[in-house]
Amino acid sequence: MAMENEKGHGSPKLICGIRKILIYADDAVHVFVALALLFSAIFMLAFTAMDFSAVNVSSILLIINDILFVLIIMELFWTVIRYLKRQEFSLKPFLGIGIISSLRRILMLEAQMSMDRQSDYYHLSELGICTAIVLILVVSYFLLAKVEKKLAD
Repeated sequence: MAMENEKGHGSPKLICGIRKILIYADDAVHVFVALALLFSAIFMLAFTAMDFSAVNVSSILLIINDILFVLIIMELFWTVIRYLKRQEFSLKPFLGIGIISSLRRILMLEAQMSMDRQSDYYHLSELGICTAIVLILVVSYFLLAKVEKKLAD
């Protein structure tokens, strides 16, 4: 045992104590991140409520954009909560975030193109790329669900 301490392996009690402190610190950081995400979502909803003052096409598009952003924030929030509950990691929330983000961008591109009354190559190519991303993520989501179902059986 004295030989192990000289090699830098420290005592098991010391290592267990340090490990516990690091786990508590990790949990504290994740709790802080969860609270920051929750407050960000609440702030964003309050900010979105101001867009209801003037009801027009532009404000409605901004409201939809902001609400989708709040959904993204809340999905991240629940990912942190699942981590704190020590649940198994899943890719599904991240695929969902990718789908929502891409749909959000598609809606904004469509709005820009309809307000400009023209469709240039840049907007059309970005629209095609976002659409392809949504398709790929949706297929990935269903394949992942199918694999998870098979593994559960």
